[in-house]
Amino acid sequence: MQDLIKKAGQVKLLVLDVDGILSNGQIIYDTNGVETKAFSVQDGVGIKSLARYGILTAIITGRNSQMVDKRATEIGINYVVQGRDDKLVALTELLASLDQQLNISAADCAYMGDDLPDIKVMQTVGFAATVPNAHSEVINRSDMVTTRAGGYGAVREVCDLILKGHGHYQDFIGQFTLDDR
Repeated sequence: MQDLIKKAGQVKLLVLDVDGILSNGQIIYDTNGVETKAFSVQDGVGIKSLARYGILTAIITGRNSQMVDKRATEIGINYVVQGRDDKLVALTELLASLDQQLNISAADCAYMGDDLPDIKVMQTVGFAATVPNAHSEVINRSDMVTTRAGGYGAVREVCDLILKGHGHYQDFIGQFTLDDR
């Protein structure tokens, strides 16, 4: 666990897939063809916690969805890249577009994905995480497998680990408690 915390302490940018990570992976259409996704409130708190300590967040997803834009805005995701099948190219372009003062390389990134299109990115970043119901090839290439499934607090687990790695976890928790446990 200490090795994971140390690795997480190097993260400057957390990059997330959507379907299967921020959501449970189901795509539901109503009778009018309107797509619906469900997102975890706990994940949102985790993402906001990273922002509090200057850790950036991004979404890279193969699909396009207005709901993703809405959720990203609500929880303060810094960068949203949608409709990109080649997620490694998308990450490379995102990193190239960032302000040079941020000095973020792929090695400074964590990535959470759950399926085959995520593997190349996961092999490129400094910290790779996935969920327990991910494809076995993704699990085999991950530094961390969360205990919770996508859409049910898995991202929060990774956010908490990143906070621990940066030494901010107790400070963050302290704002919600009356004691120092």
